[in-house]
Amino acid sequence: MLRKIGYHFQRKDRGKNELVFYHFLGPSGYPRFHLYLKVEKNNLIFNLHLDQRRPVYKGAISHAGEYGGKVVIKEAERIKKALREFRPLNNSLFNSCHSGEFVY
Repeated sequence: MLRKIGYHFQRKDRGKNELVFYHFLGPSGYPRFHLYLKVEKNNLIFNLHLDQRRPVYKGAISHAGEYGGKVVIKEAERIKKALREFRPLNNSLFNSCHSGEFVY
């Protein structure tokens, strides 16, 4: 389902037991959305943020990330819509999205 909306698998973070996906918005690879998925108590947790640019220092993991705001919330809504189309759901299954995290 994530491939259909432009996301690509990046890696499995074994330490946090998360799957990591990305979606490029520009030809240079940035900006891009980063989506982390994990299962917690029979829920699928989506954690989304927007990387505006690549890290400045080699080996650094810090970036200009946005974890909320209109762009992130709009993308979260796009993912929710795709999930509903993939498997029809009751809208109440999603918590309200004030940042890039929501539960399925």
